[in-house]
Amino acid sequence: MEYGFDNEKYLTIQSEHISERIEKFGNKLYLELGGKLFDDYHASRVLPGFQPDSKLKMFHNLKDKLEIVIVISAKDIEKNKIRVDLGITYDEDVLRLREAFIERGFMVSSVVVTHYDGQMSADAFRQRLERKGIKVYYHYLIEGYPHNVDLIASDKGFGRNDYIETSRPLVIVTAPGPGSGKMAVCLSQLYNENKRGVEAGYAKFETFPIWSLPLKHPVNIAYEAATADLNDINMIDPFHLETYGKTAVNYNRDIEIYPVLNALFMGIYGQSPYHSPTDMGVNMAGFCISNDEICREASKNEIIRRYFTALNEFATGHGSESEINKISLLFKQAGIDVSYRKCVGAARSRAEISGRPCSAIELNDGTIITAESSDLLGPSSALILNALKYLAGIPHELKLIPQEFIEPIQHTKLSYLKARNPRLHSDEVIVALSVLSPHDENCRKALEKLPELNGCQVHSTVMLGEVDHKIFKKLGVGLTCDPNRKG
Repeated sequence: MEYGFDNEKYLTIQSEHISERIEKFGNKLYLELGGKLFDDYHASRVLPGFQPDSKLKMFHNLKDKLEIVIVISAKDIEKNKIRVDLGITYDEDVLRLREAFIERGFMVSSVVVTHYDGQMSADAFRQRLERKGIKVYYHYLIEGYPHNVDLIASDKGFGRNDYIETSRPLVIVTAPGPGSGKMAVCLSQLYNENKRGVEAGYAKFETFPIWSLPLKHPVNIAYEAATADLNDINMIDPFHLETYGKTAVNYNRDIEIYPVLNALFMGIYGQSPYHSPTDMGVNMAGFCISNDEICREASKNEIIRRYFTALNEFATGHGSESEINKISLLFKQAGIDVSYRKCVGAARSRAEISGRPCSAIELNDGTIITAESSDLLGPSSALILNALKYLAGIPHELKLIPQEFIEPIQHTKLSYLKARNPRLHSDEVIVALSVLSPHDENCRKALEKLPELNGCQVHSTVMLGEVDHKIFKKLGVGLTCDPNRKG
């Protein structure tokens, strides 16, 4: 797999830049963290070479200087809001995040429940956390937020919120998802720190859009595709252009809220430390792109992947037609259509000929391998076997897993596990190869080629099950599916 992003450079210059920002504000910085702190697979897909846990590794360089505050909205607790990618509620994700951070050696000092207005579910959640010895703070609804600046920057606004006790120079404010109130928590702390005579600053850390890349760069267009459900729009930052005479890319929500933030800074400090929303950011990812063409190609594939994801969501009754239409418009900006993704046409062509569900993979050397479902294997299982045989130099006609080995597994699935689909899933095929590998050299050789699937692109003419999705994700394979259910 070819890389287009210098991850080691990123770890170095990003941590240095954040340290400089801490010093700028008298050794106390509240850093609002947008996106994911770990498992950032979107960034790793559009910036090949970016590791999903890069931000976590970067913050590890600052571990002794930082603490983490996790934010959750009382409204999300009340609604039992679900994190779709994990299938768990936001309140459960708070506990998951906290444990994940602590396991990695980070200090998690507290949890803040925002938008609090007496919700009983929020009270119950607070009690649950306090029984675990976790500090919990309430931040209240403020009438007219964020536009009623006089009320917000007063003792009846931010001054009414619980003051969050922190002890380290860098306070990372994160949350399970968008709309949790992270920015308001940071600003409330600035107000309350200022009242206590403590000089503190605010900054924002979001990887996308990348401010130093052109507006219509595929990496930035891919961000719009990823947030099509939120209707985020990339824009030239007009405040940055006016102040510095230089173009920088930001997104509509930050640009729209900046005049309000500027007024809040004035209300708290008497002056604003920033001249544009781009100034508030600390993201240095754009300076670590080592091969622009590779990142462009990866981003175009990601835009198409997001399109198929939206189609699948809509087909299952969860997505919206407007999301599909928006990504279709982004195709035109990026100068692509689904045919840009070579595995799509290959899978569909084989399906037309065979009349069966089919799949195709584009390997890292550009080779296209196809497969179709059979009585024994699903299209993804057959594809993995075909790809591994090619990579290992094993003749295509050779059967790696004998039929007499597969049939007992099918019998167990149908008779004992009450499964309806007798075909082997991708995980079952990989386990079967593992069992056979000590006694079969070809199985061993094929299994050893699994890491070479990282970065490859796959398309299926039918929607795959959760198991297959997870396996391809773990293998680092970019997957798309036509919005067809299996017949």
